[in-house]
Amino acid sequence: MTGGLGARATRTAGAGAGALAVLLASVLWGTTGTAATLAPGVGPLAIGAAAMGLGGLLQAAVAGRRIARSRDRLAARWPTVLVGGVGVALYPLAFYTSMHLAGVAVGTVVSLGSAPPASALIERLADGRRLSRRWLAGAALGLAGTVLLCAAEAVHGGPAGTGSAGRTVLGVGLGLVAGVTYAGYAWAVHRLITRDVPARAAMGAVFGLGGLMLLPVLAATGAPLTASWTNAGVGLYMAVVPMFTGYVLFGYGLARIPVSTATTLTLLEPAVAAVLAVLVVGEELPALGWAGIALVLACLAVLTTPSRPARSRTSAPGPDLLPESAPKSGGAASRP
Repeated sequence: MTGGLGARATRTAGAGAGALAVLLASVLWGTTGTAATLAPGVGPLAIGAAAMGLGGLLQAAVAGRRIARSRDRLAARWPTVLVGGVGVALYPLAFYTSMHLAGVAVGTVVSLGSAPPASALIERLADGRRLSRRWLAGAALGLAGTVLLCAAEAVHGGPAGTGSAGRTVLGVGLGLVAGVTYAGYAWAVHRLITRDVPARAAMGAVFGLGGLMLLPVLAATGAPLTASWTNAGVGLYMAVVPMFTGYVLFGYGLARIPVSTATTLTLLEPAVAAVLAVLVVGEELPALGWAGIALVLACLAVLTTPSRPARSRTSAPGPDLLPESAPKSGGAASRP
């Protein structure tokens, strides 16, 4: 029994560290909208291709030795690597274009808000994983909070209230594409990690492949990035800080918590973006928006508070941050 409780404590600590890493990544990602306002002449495709493309190639370069050592395992799981790479390439193009067409609030809410249910569906269909009641409660709070943030900006006359209905509908559609592709590459990285591929090698391979796919887009649309030192600085910041550093932290988290939990924790990103818009850009956030931020913080508290161990069982289950049914040795986790 003591050994079981000790193992549970170790898993809980690992899950807590993973959740913290994802939250830190979300804070970095929340700065991208404010950074993009410093380069208004750079289009959404160029911003997305520069941020994720250069950041992905940097991931691959830093993890080059680990990728080389894991090349046989990666080659055996090439369909998963390909799914992840395509997701990495499509996500930034859909995400930034969604914000450009439908407004920052609507684009962000649709893109990030659709990722947790998409992740849960992928995990359910591909891995047979059941969702805990804690995750369902946390996801409901987080989604409600992001919707309130969106409504607050719309009521306040933010960018979501401008443009034609057709542009908004297209932006919402691209936001859904962003959410699904985000969930897809997060699942692919997590699957590689749980199939004995080191986290840095998995992240480097998937993001490096996605970065290569984005190079033609960057070549075709990236001229404004070299038009001024400010534009170049914004592109470099987006690639190195939110995308490279943020996804190093995200990969660390994916090695320790389920994809559905990780994508739900990233609902912190729009809250951070809203606060920075108030403090740095000078936008105003009404009470409805602050209520949304409070709900997002409640979601994070629900998902990151450790569960108390069950004393009446000889083998206590893992914390809610972990999958409900962990694969056994020689089972699905050992298959490509």
